[in-house]
Amino acid sequence: MDLAKSESADRAAGFSLVEVLFATAILATALVGLAQMFAVAIQANTSARSTTFATILAEQKMEQLRELRWSFDSDGGTVTDLQTNLAYTPPNANGSGLMPSPSNALQQNTAGCVDYLDATGKWVGTGAQPVAGTVFIRRWSITPLPVDPADTLILQVFVTHARKAGAIGSAGGARLSDQARLMSLKTRKSP
Repeated sequence: MDLAKSESADRAAGFSLVEVLFATAILATALVGLAQMFAVAIQANTSARSTTFATILAEQKMEQLRELRWSFDSDGGTVTDLQTNLAYTPPNANGSGLMPSPSNALQQNTAGCVDYLDATGKWVGTGAQPVAGTVFIRRWSITPLPVDPADTLILQVFVTHARKAGAIGSAGGARLSDQARLMSLKTRKSP
């Protein structure tokens, strides 16, 4: 009897091969799921980083647009910057300033309403076609507010990755990753 008790005690003390294989299968399944979760997290982080960078580039152009003169002078007359060309860095004086943009300025590269940036956000050029080194395309639009066209403008800036430049408008206005779109109102103020 002691021998029988000893054999059953030895069997109960260890794991069978089937139990080890089953535990290994469960662990492998969990690790595969965890690896997939890490891959999704890395992709989401990369997309968020690109979108944040595009937003920063859009905000830079929005600040340039906000800095242009759009006010009243001391006699109550209007003062409007109609000369600054923001398509160049640094801006020069051979542009259209705050004149209304063509209606499709956000959908396609429009002279005076587009500039091209490299991967670090440095200006590399302007024109109807992207230049060598273009990674981001930045477009902007200036539209008079319909209810107050003489004193209020709608400013919009759209930034997209050059490889996605044709995607705007095709998604029903939805923003894709690597893209940013900002809007602001600019109202005349007394000096």
